[in-house]
Amino acid sequence: MFFDRANRNLHVHGYRENGDITTPFDMRVMNQMDRFDLVKEVVSSLPDASRHATLISEMDGMLQKHHAYIREEGTDLPEIENWQWQALK
Repeated sequence: MFFDRANRNLHVHGYRENGDITTPFDMRVMNQMDRFDLVKEVVSSLPDASRHATLISEMDGMLQKHHAYIREEGTDLPEIENWQWQALK
């Protein structure tokens, strides 16, 4: 469906079954569909991606923090669990 198209600017993400029971956000992390991995992918696809190495490093740090926290506590990071949409003013 996609591969005969002239525009090949498409990234496919899918579900990866690991047999784990965890939180919904951790499932996104395991499938690299979470906010941190998506930021890394977008920034990495920019023509001047090397300028944003600090942001990619920060996202890697958040993923490491998430991994350690969820394995220790069994719940998502407070900044994930307590996040609320803030309307722009």
